[in-house]
Amino acid sequence: MKTIIIEDEKPAARRLSRMLESLDLNVSTMLHSVEEAINWFQNNEHPDLIFLDIQLSDGLSFEIFDVIEVHSAIIFTTAFDEYALQAFKLNSIDYLLKPIDDEDLEQAVHKYQTRFKSMTEPNKIALDFEDIKKLLVNPLEREYKKRFTAKVGQHIKIINSEDVECFYSENKGTYAATKDGRDYLLDTTLEQLEDELKPQVFFRVSRKFFVNIDYIKDIISYTNSRLQIKLNNNPQLEIIVSREKVKDFKLWLE
Repeated sequence: MKTIIIEDEKPAARRLSRMLESLDLNVSTMLHSVEEAINWFQNNEHPDLIFLDIQLSDGLSFEIFDVIEVHSAIIFTTAFDEYALQAFKLNSIDYLLKPIDDEDLEQAVHKYQTRFKSMTEPNKIALDFEDIKKLLVNPLEREYKKRFTAKVGQHIKIINSEDVECFYSENKGTYAATKDGRDYLLDTTLEQLEDELKPQVFFRVSRKFFVNIDYIKDIISYTNSRLQIKLNNNPQLEIIVSREKVKDFKLWLE
């Protein structure tokens, strides 16, 4: 089985290659940009399986398929979260969210091997990239959660999502930090919030924090290529953008 990786972050590509080697998959080629991938596909036999990052240094990886007709099986790797989930759920395509987990990778590879091993032409797979690209650029319009409730003593507090500077997890609880500097314990998890928060307004910068773009006061360079965020009314919170999220966070800011 011929496998290649298309990923613009070389350390991430090398890490994925090592993970695949542990699953007895040999990666023959690693490519790092749309232009490099197009040139490679024009001059080489196409692989059976591609691990493909959505956002490359010179554009969306879908631009490859505007030039090259690729029939390889594809497992996408992405940190887009909400956009990717919408697109891939609708198109029944395999994807892995960064940072890639060993167990998730093993399941995706097993799914590919099970599905295509018995096919006479395992690389003949049709995908509608235009539909996926439209969903990534213009995510589906739908209603997102506008209010949350929290118990405060004997009272129920109504919290408008537009008043929340960030959501965070701490000691197995999920909290809303509001613009008045208060913290409210919610009956939810950050994973549940993935589908409830408007992605143009809230971004999950790490496993611990969602931040509201309207309350970002300052963004500061931090150690190990990370970023630190300061909020308008909750300066006590130490919010660090994880290294894997930095690139997509910068895109989201625009």
